[in-house]
Amino acid sequence: MGFFDFMTEEIAIDLGTANTLIIHLDKVVVDSPSIVARDRISGKIIAVGKEANMMQGKTHENIKTIRPLKDGVIADFDASEKMINMFIKNIPALKKKWFPPALRMVICIPSGITEVEMRAVRESAERVNGKEVYLIHEPMAAAIGIGLDIMQPKGNMIVDIGGGTTEIAVIALGGIVCDKSVKIAGDVFTNDIIYYMRTQHNLYVGESTAEAIKIEIGSATEDLKSPPDDKSIQGRDLLTGKPKQVQVSYREIAKALDKSILRVEDAVMETLSQTPPELAADIYNTGIYLAGGGSMLRGLDRRLSQKTDLPVYIAEDPLRAVVRGTGIALKNLERYKSILIK
Repeated sequence: MGFFDFMTEEIAIDLGTANTLIIHLDKVVVDSPSIVARDRISGKIIAVGKEANMMQGKTHENIKTIRPLKDGVIADFDASEKMINMFIKNIPALKKKWFPPALRMVICIPSGITEVEMRAVRESAERVNGKEVYLIHEPMAAAIGIGLDIMQPKGNMIVDIGGGTTEIAVIALGGIVCDKSVKIAGDVFTNDIIYYMRTQHNLYVGESTAEAIKIEIGSATEDLKSPPDDKSIQGRDLLTGKPKQVQVSYREIAKALDKSILRVEDAVMETLSQTPPELAADIYNTGIYLAGGGSMLRGLDRRLSQKTDLPVYIAEDPLRAVVRGTGIALKNLERYKSILIK
């Protein structure tokens, strides 16, 4: 153990389209929306995370809120780097340090990512003092986070529904056997709701409102066993221009989301159809595991189960399954070396 090891801090990052989570010393120390607010005139970043999120849709012309990641990959290099930097600087244990420590990092990436996009993630990490940077594929991290033993010669199917992408993968022997990454996930669901409110209610709602509707009364099916109460929604009337309020039920949201959920179902079916027979036999016995924030959509597990005729399980604390797995891989680097991308 050299002096360098003594100075090194280890962090695991799940850099998501919607939320960024960071684990340091086995604790989730950052859990914030992936969003930054920038001053248009000076170019300075005014706020990141929760603070910037509150500004979304409420800014004047000199402030712009940016989501640096789109579809699971870095879209705005500069903003994402500053965001990661500020998140790391805010980790309580690292704040006390005299000078920024060297970092050993494991960062989670979507499975459908290109070489160029991978390099962008790695470069961002190196600029915030990442001395040793490893990358891990999202479905892998989710599987480890759910508690599956991915090194076994046994097939497991993971469906990870994030903000920007839905990652579907069959994993065996510490590798991804077949996978599909579709750009239909939480963000698309939110946009579906905005569109539905416009076309069916002549009501123009913002992203934050649509997100709240999705969380509070969102549903994947019109017949829920324990349905949520109707919700009052405020926005702007497209005909009169006045602010107005309408009542919306979960059934309407299920209608709004139906097409997008169908496409997720199709992607799951397609992945199953490409699975080698021996692994398909395993999946018949083990079922499908859901992770990511999108898996919390009411009735989605039941709907997928009816479509595939397989048992469907939701990970506990699905929002953190990926970062948990990334953290476990970081702690057991030797064991998981083979699945990490150096």
